[in-house]
Parts: sequence; C-alpha cells; structure tokens
Amino acid sequence: MRWVIRGISALLFTAAALLGLLLLLPGEKIAGLAADQVEKQTGRKLTISGPVQFSFWPTVGIKADGVWFQNAGWAGPDPMFQAERLNIGLDAADLLFGTVNITELTAILPVLNLAVDADGRGNWEFSQAQTSAATSDPETTTLLSVARMGLRGATLRYAPHGEAPIELTQVDLDLNWPNPDAAAEFDISLRPAGAPVRLTGNVEDMAALMNGASTRSRVAAKLPGGNALFEGAIATNGQVQGQLTLNSDNTSDAFQAVGLGDVELPNGMGQRVDLATAVTYDGVGKLTFDDLSADLDGNRFTGEATVDLTPERPNVVARLTADALNLSEALSSDETTPASAPQTGWPTDRIDASALSFADGDVSFTFNSLRAGDLRFGPSQLQLSLERSRAVMKLQPAALFDGQVRGQMVVNNRSGLSIGGDLNFEGVRLEQLLGQTAGFDKLNGEAVGQLQYLASGNSIDALMKSVSGKGRLDVGKGFFTGFDLEALMKPGGGNGGSTVFDAMKGTFAMEAGILDNQDLLMQVKGISVEGAGQVLLGVQALDYLFTPKVETGDQLISIPVKVTGPWADPKIRPDLSRAVAPKLEEVKEDAKQKLRETISEKLELDVTPDQNVNEILKDRIEKEAKDQLLKFLSGN
Repeated sequence: MRWVIRGISALLFTAAALLGLLLLLPGEKIAGLAADQVEKQTGRKLTISGPVQFSFWPTVGIKADGVWFQNAGWAGPDPMFQAERLNIGLDAADLLFGTVNITELTAILPVLNLAVDADGRGNWEFSQAQTSAATSDPETTTLLSVARMGLRGATLRYAPHGEAPIELTQVDLDLNWPNPDAAAEFDISLRPAGAPVRLTGNVEDMAALMNGASTRSRVAAKLPGGNALFEGAIATNGQVQGQLTLNSDNTSDAFQAVGLGDVELPNGMGQRVDLATAVTYDGVGKLTFDDLSADLDGNRFTGEATVDLTPERPNVVARLTADALNLSEALSSDETTPASAPQTGWPTDRIDASALSFADGDVSFTFNSLRAGDLRFGPSQLQLSLERSRAVMKLQPAALFDGQVRGQMVVNNRSGLSIGGDLNFEGVRLEQLLGQTAGFDKLNGEAVGQLQYLASGNSIDALMKSVSGKGRLDVGKGFFTGFDLEALMKPGGGNGGSTVFDAMKGTFAMEAGILDNQDLLMQVKGISVEGAGQVLLGVQALDYLFTPKVETGDQLISIPVKVTGPWADPKIRPDLSRAVAPKLEEVKEDAKQKLRETISEKLELDVTPDQNVNEILKDRIEKEAKDQLLKFLSGN
C-alpha cells in the first residue's frame, strides 16, 4: 500500500512540475511562435496588437487581444479575420519541447470577410507560393489545420464574385476537425432576427471542400416553427446536389426566425408545410427541384421546378400536378369575394399588383378539383406565363361553373393596371357564373357563349366602370326569378314569381362599364319575348325592357315589362304606356277614317288619308262664304 501511495505522489509531483514549466513559458513568446506557425502554413501574417496572457484552464494556451489575419491580395484591404480576443489552445507536450502545435482556436466577437474571385477561388485557400519556405511545388494549396475551432458573437461577410455581399451577425460556431484528412463536424447558431437558428452536421472531407472540391455533407437545421435536412454534395463555389426535406408546423415563426419579417400565409397556402425534393444548385444562380412533393395545409401536389436567379428578375419554370385543392379559407375574406359586392358597390381599395414584377416564368398546373373562395373547379389545366409585370393565364380548359371554359385572361401592370380576356364557354350554369363573379344570381340556365373584355384602373370599382368588349349568349331551358312574364300575359297561368323559358339568346357590346343588348330573344311557353336595354356594370344597376308578345285568335297582345334599379333589388313593373300607346294610335286612326267618311258624305267630296281634314273644312267654308257673298252682291 505504501508503494501505491508513493507512486501516486510521484505522478502528482511530476504533473505539478510539468505545469510549472508551462507557466514559466512567456505568453508573448508563445504568441510569436504561434503567429510564425500560422504564417508558415498560410503565407499570411497573423498580427497580435494587444496584450497576451498564458492560460492553463480550461485549455493550455494563450489569450490574445487585438488579433487580425491578413487577407488575400486580391480580396481587398480589410483583414480576412479580426477579433477582439483569440483563445489559442496548444499541445502541452509539444510545447515543452519548443514546438507550437495549435489544437484549438476560439475567437470572441470576430469579423470574417470571406470572398470568391472570378476563378472561383476563395480567400480562405492558402498557397505556399506566398511564403518564403515554399516547397518544390509552389502552387500546392495548404490548409490551416486546427482540431477545434470556435466563434462567439461573430460577424460573417461573404462576397461572391460579381454579387452583392451577404452579412450575418451574432453567429456562434463550433467545428471539430481532429484530422485534416477526416470528416469535420460543425454546430452553428445564427440569429438573423434574434431567435436562434441552429445548423448541425458534418462534412466528409473538409480538406477537399476547402480546396474547392465537392464533398458529401449532411446539414440539419432547427429553428422556431420547423426544421430541415439536406444530405448530398456541396462545394465552396456554391454548387449543391442532394435531397432536401423540410417540415414546418408554423411557417410564420420560421419566416420570422430567418429574417423575412412578419409573413403569415393564409390557410391552404402554407401555414404548415411538409416538403421533399431532389435539389440542385449550379453555383451561379440556377436552382432545380426534381421529384418535388409538397403538402401545404393538406393541399398536396407533385412536380418539378427550376428557378434561375441570374436575370434581373428571377425566372421560374414549373410543372405541378395535384388531386384535390382547397383554397377557400385563403380567399374567403370580404375583400376578395365578388358576391359581397352588390351590398356595398364594387370595392374601391387600391389593387397592389406589384407582385407581378417580382419574377418572370412559366408555370403549368393540373388538378382534379379546386375550391377557391366561391369558385369550384373540376378537372382543369392552367398555364401561367409571366413576363415584365404582365401575366397571362391560359385555361386549357378549366372545368368551371359546371361547364368548360377555354381561352385566356391577362393582367398587365407595366404602365398602370389593366385586365383583359378572350373566353369561350359551354355548359356553364349562369347562376354560378353571374353569382360568383358579379353577385347576380337571379338568372338560371345552362349557357354557351363567348366573352371578350378589356378594362383598366387601380381598383375593382375603376375596372368595372371602364370595361369594354363584346360577347354572345345562347341559353337552353332555364328561368329567372323576380317576376313572371307568363302570369302577366296569361292570367291564371304562371310559375309563382319566376319566368321559365325554353330558350334565350342574344349578343351584347360593352363600353365604359355599360353592357348594351338590343337583340335578346326568348321563348316562354308560346310567348315570344324580345329584350333590349342596358346593364350598368359600373354601378350595378339595370335598365332593361322585356317585350312579350302572344297571339290570341287574330289579335297580338303585348305588355312590355320594365326592369330598373340596382340589380340586387330591381324594380319590375309593366310599362302600361307602351302597352296602351299602340291601341290609342289604332283608335285614333279609326276615328280619323270615320271623320273622313262623314265629311266625304256630307260635303260630297273624296277625302283621302293623306289629306288634312282641317284644311279641307277650311277650304270648303271659305268657298261657301265666297259664294254667299257673291249672291248677296248680285241681289239674288
């Protein structure tokens, strides 16, 4: 037992002696040796301008203040690295023999300026040709090898050649790289908006990566609201190829955490996201997503997409397919629901169409069903093209309003907002078409037709008051509510307040928000109904005249019906003045004819319809007066 105690005591004394020797080494001398080693390995100067202290705990080494590391000559005058304090860990055994072997670097409040030149070379790549101790291969690239590195409160600036610099602040980093030829593990904390975003993972060949080669890597991101995982190949020139998965149960928190601000997507468009895709980035601005599968609040779609970031405006090309989509909640607000318009007029809020300038692209979307506000789509294929703030949506076709709609719609915001379209439709239900787009649901039936329109203005109100165009409509059996033409023309008949028709057709023209129709023709159970008038789209009103005609024996009865006022609650009444006027004219002509016959008989004259009865009577009276005067003067 005594020998055991003596042995332990000897070990303790030996350790104390070694520690004493370390403490006797001057800090400035060690710092100078460390700086020389760094310059020997990198060819650049490491300058320590502040005080240097030797430390024993938690790591044998030195603490140096005011540290900066020389940048590459082509990267500008600012140092590549500078720090308020640099903790340098040393290999104690090597230090006893006069060799400085740096095992750990921890920088407090450092600033790193990273850059890439036109050839894709980073300023963190060091060539021995820069040193006086060059090898026989002067272009051999070497790396500063440190087993553990750390950054606390760092500012990172990254400047790719020809691109705007990127800056991150409040960065913490831990890098474990025990062997230059082995994998490196990292743990990074970023705070773009205050909340920590943590990146952990590994790089299989750190030396190859820093020399510009591509290497396998695994990166996991954890942040408020979600997480992401990338597994694949990366390179310092920005090239990436691998598999990306992303999960977020609160994208608003995630957007806030990465510094995008207070962005809250509507339900159905990404409040919760699950995404998996093969991703490729070419390092110069082109990002490709293959085998894309995404779930946005239960809306699932698959496809592929390419985003080119090199033009002035990003260019997006995508082909997406979905089964059933529901965007009702996303488009359910009063501001975006046309059906609410009849109560308050058209919205006058300014339309912000600036999003049309954010990107160009071509996106096709195929789905089996889509609920978007009040709209219900069936199996449809849509194609959106966007170029310089002008969007064209092609319906190829769209199953809408229980029918098919083909054609295109245009939104142009290049010099003020304008919209236009050229649409053909068949089998659509008018109560859905008019109800969901204009808030007018009194007309029911299945229609075939065409619509061309053009409007300009910065609000829906301005657009509706400026709309122009033309169209046609051909409707099969249907009805409209609010008045009963059949009951008006056939007492005892009718349909309880609705007019049921067998067919209806007409054409129309639009100008300055007024739809004008002069050739409506409708068949209502043996009654022929003609229509003419205007629909005042801008003020949501009607000024229309229906003229039903029915034959009873040898007579033709017609009682026009006037429809006026707001289309949400129009006034419908027979126009008796128009109904009586033809009869009054007929009675007047009969009376004139009888008068002519009486005058002809009494005066023994032939009076034709084109002669004026008053003039005839006046002439006869004058003639009689002359005759009587002559008789008087002649004494007869």
